[in-house]
Amino acid sequence: MPRRKPCPNQQNASHLRQSIAGVAARLMAEDGISDYGQAKRKAARTFGAIDSDALPSNQEVAAELRSYQALFQEDEHADRIRRLRGVALAVMALLESFRPCLIGAVLDGTAGRYADVELELFADSAKDVEIFLLSRHIPYEHLKPGRTRPDAPEAKLRMECQDEYVILLIQPHQAERRNSGQGRARAPEVAALLAD
Repeated sequence: MPRRKPCPNQQNASHLRQSIAGVAARLMAEDGISDYGQAKRKAARTFGAIDSDALPSNQEVAAELRSYQALFQEDEHADRIRRLRGVALAVMALLESFRPCLIGAVLDGTAGRYADVELELFADSAKDVEIFLLSRHIPYEHLKPGRTRPDAPEAKLRMECQDEYVILLIQPHQAERRNSGQGRARAPEVAALLAD
């Protein structure tokens, strides 16, 4: 029995998803867009795609991003990731009492040229972190936490370390158990990544 060929509409949809993923990856690598959703929507507009079914998954974009960085930014990218992980480790040592975890693109190795370090902190209150920073004369600013979702941080602060921005996502202590596992790294794990 002959194999059925995919219908042209399925082929076109698959090609469109891959094309959107490729453009979204380039936007993240070159233009400093760090939000997958924003990159996908902007890429989709270049193709006139308005159907959300045409949007690739974050995993598809991340795969394209890794390919793009390996092809066009290999040396620069490796140095950038190493530098950002070093900054993360320094800030994690400073904020050790808040049990920091490195998350996001710096951890998974997809951080673009303008990416910030993202650390998740756990505290009784966001004010505890602010008091800690103020008592050490470390300047910071408040950022909007973003979209409201169940795991949204209590507060989002931005500080600077070694000329790099570090985003502090402050969560309540009970979120630490909820958020443990994949996609997060404690200081020893970040140090191990740097040692590789």
